[in-house]
Amino acid sequence: MNLKELRNKLDNKEIGAVELAQDYLNRIKARDAAINSYITVCEEEAISQAKAAQAVIDAGESKPLTGIPLSIKDNICTNGVRTTCASRMLEDFIPPYDATAVAKLKSDGFVMLGKTNMDEFAMGGSSQTSYFGGPKNPYNTNCVTGGSSGGAAASVAAGLCAAALGSDTGGSVRQPSAFCGVTGLKPTYGAVSRWGLIAFASSLDQIGVIGNSAFDTGYVLNTIHGYDENDATSSGLSQGNYTELVGSDISKLKIGLTKEFLDGSSEEVRAAVLSAADFYKSLGCEIIECSLPSLEYAVSAYYLISSAEAAANLSRFDGIKYGYRSGLGEDYNDLIKNSRREGFGDEVKRRIMLGNYALCSGYYDAYYNNARRIRTQIRKEYAAIFEKCDVILTPTAPTTAYKIGEQENDPVKMYLADICTVTVNIAGLPAISTTCGYGSDSMPIGMSLTGKPFDEKTIIAVCDRFEREFIRRECAEL
Repeated sequence: MNLKELRNKLDNKEIGAVELAQDYLNRIKARDAAINSYITVCEEEAISQAKAAQAVIDAGESKPLTGIPLSIKDNICTNGVRTTCASRMLEDFIPPYDATAVAKLKSDGFVMLGKTNMDEFAMGGSSQTSYFGGPKNPYNTNCVTGGSSGGAAASVAAGLCAAALGSDTGGSVRQPSAFCGVTGLKPTYGAVSRWGLIAFASSLDQIGVIGNSAFDTGYVLNTIHGYDENDATSSGLSQGNYTELVGSDISKLKIGLTKEFLDGSSEEVRAAVLSAADFYKSLGCEIIECSLPSLEYAVSAYYLISSAEAAANLSRFDGIKYGYRSGLGEDYNDLIKNSRREGFGDEVKRRIMLGNYALCSGYYDAYYNNARRIRTQIRKEYAAIFEKCDVILTPTAPTTAYKIGEQENDPVKMYLADICTVTVNIAGLPAISTTCGYGSDSMPIGMSLTGKPFDEKTIIAVCDRFEREFIRRECAEL
C-alpha cells in the first residue's frame, strides 16, 4: 500500500502507530544483519514518537505523515541522535539540532526508525566506502546497493521502513533506487532546504526521497519542501501538492529520448528504456529524439566541481573543533595531519586531493573554470530540449547492480558509472527513477524521468502512470 493508504489505516484505527513502528523495528532486528542498511536504529525514540503520534491521531488532528515510520540518511542532522556520515571522523558526533527537512517531518509527527548507511561523506557510487561496512542489495546480497544513499534504498526495498530521506549530489538517490528496485526522487535544487545536510558539494547536494512508488516520494516531498531562511540556496518557487497530477491524462505530453544516454548503456538497459518509451507512445505521448552533446564532458566536470567543493567543505574537520582526534603527533600540524589521515577513508582523501589540485592557482583556469563553463553549456542544452519537450526519459544507470568488490577499487569505472545521473545535478533539475525491467541477472533496471525546474508534479505523474502499468504486467505474468 502507498503512504496515503497507510495514513487512512492509521486514522481509521485499523492499525496503531505503536504497533506499526514495532512491526518495522522487529523486521529490522530480523533482517538487517544480512543487509546492513542501518548504522543507528532508534528503537526508544521510535516508540516514544509513535506514542505521541497515536495521541494526535486519537485527537483527530493527524497530518499526512503522523505515525509513518521513515528512515533518515546518516548525513542529515538529527537532534540528539548521532550522525556519522558513515565516517570514523564523525563516529561519535551527536548534533544539537535537526536539519530543516527533519524538523518538518517532526512537525508532522513522523516516526524515525534510524539512520541509514551510506558512502563515507556521500562520496562513492556503491555505499561500500562506509566506515561501518557497506550495505548489501536486498535483491542479491552479493551485489552493491549503489550509492551514496545505498542504505536508504536498501531499507525501503527490504521493507525496513515505509520511505526514506536520502541526499543526491550526482545521482545518489536515483542510482541506488534503480539498483534496489525502488523509486527515488531528486527535487529541483533549492526545493528542499539543505540546512542540516552535512555538505559534500554545496552547489550540487539536494535532499531527496526514496519510496515504494512515485506517489510516495511526492507525498513526503509535500511535507519537506519550501523556502528556509537558514539556507540561502533554498527557493520559494517550490509548488507543493506534488501528487495532484497523479492519475491525470498525460497523453498530450512530449517525452524526449536522448540518444547519448542510450548509446552509453548496456543492451538490456537500452531495451528496457526503449520499451518504456513505447508504452508512453501507446498512450498518445509524442516521443521526440533529442541530443545532449556535452554529455561526454559531464563526468569530468562533475568530479572537478564536486571535489573542489568537497575540499573546501571538509577542511573544517581537523580533530580540534569536533570530529575524530588522533592521539599521535607532537604539535598542531601533526594533530591535524594525523586526525585527517586516520579519520578519513581512501575515497574521501582522493577527492580532497583532486579538489585542492583543481583549485591551485596554476590549474584553476585549466580545470575548475573549464568545468564551470561545461556546467553552463549543459544547462543551455537542457533548456533547449525543454523548449520542445515536457519530460526527458533516460536510463538511471548504464548497467544493473554489480557484484560487491567488482568496481570499488577502480575509480575510473566507478566515476564513469555516474554518466546517466550527474547532468541533472549540474543543471539543478528534478528527476525521478523507477524500475522499468529486470536484467539477465534478475536485478532491477532503472529509468529516469527528468523535468523542468520545479515541475516535480509532472514527472511524478508520468512516473506513476508507468509504475501502475508495470505492476499490472508483472502481476499478469505471475
